[in-house]
Amino acid sequence: MRGLAGKVGIVAGGARGIGAATARRLAQEGAHVVIGDLLVEQAEETAEAIRAAGGSALAVALDGTNADSQAAIVAAAKEAFGGLDFYHSNLAGGTGGDIDALDCPVEVLDNSFAINTKSHFLATQAALPSIIARGGGAMIYTSSGAATGGAAWQVAYPMTKNAIHPLARHVAARYGKQGVRANVICPGLVLTEAVKIHLTDEYVEKGLKAIPHTRLGQPEDIAAAVTFLASEDGAWVNGQVWHINGGAQMRD
Repeated sequence: MRGLAGKVGIVAGGARGIGAATARRLAQEGAHVVIGDLLVEQAEETAEAIRAAGGSALAVALDGTNADSQAAIVAAAKEAFGGLDFYHSNLAGGTGGDIDALDCPVEVLDNSFAINTKSHFLATQAALPSIIARGGGAMIYTSSGAATGGAAWQVAYPMTKNAIHPLARHVAARYGKQGVRANVICPGLVLTEAVKIHLTDEYVEKGLKAIPHTRLGQPEDIAAAVTFLASEDGAWVNGQVWHINGGAQMRD
């Protein structure tokens, strides 16, 4: 894709799954990639694999729910590579104990909010000044199909993921004239390591039957969309929520 060679980007939550696939694809396109994660050893393994393949990558410990940690990873990107051109805010989690609205503990909601909403807000505050200083760039947020799908079995995760959408639209509307693009990716059922561990074969088979496609998603499918949005090929996409889901939800 055009315009990624030599660019500097952060992938938060890049140790494994969608984030790791995205870091690998960005590096293949010539970008310098800073991988942030609480799973520091796995982040370093991903970075080392990128370097072994001839790419440029650095692993940094990141607690996305902490403002100082978010500021530190931006500082690390600037120190290592001279600036920041895009930030892929890819953190997600906090689903344990997340059930229906009458039975979901407030503590579960608070934890979900911290991971799935607050982290993206803090990433924005940490990254935007540096992106603007470069003359513009991209904020790319990972939401979820759960944010718009309607789920009887959980309430906090869809609520807190949905909050990312107006955040991105705000950033696009407020900072677009300064060269900033902000967009959201909503993955469908993607066969990451975590999904393969936690979901039964029956659930996966049911998920495949439910979509008008020949297969379920792979992390590389989401990585391709994120990479497009970070590149010059995505230069005129701003304030959008993209559902990458094999047709599971068909939306305007």
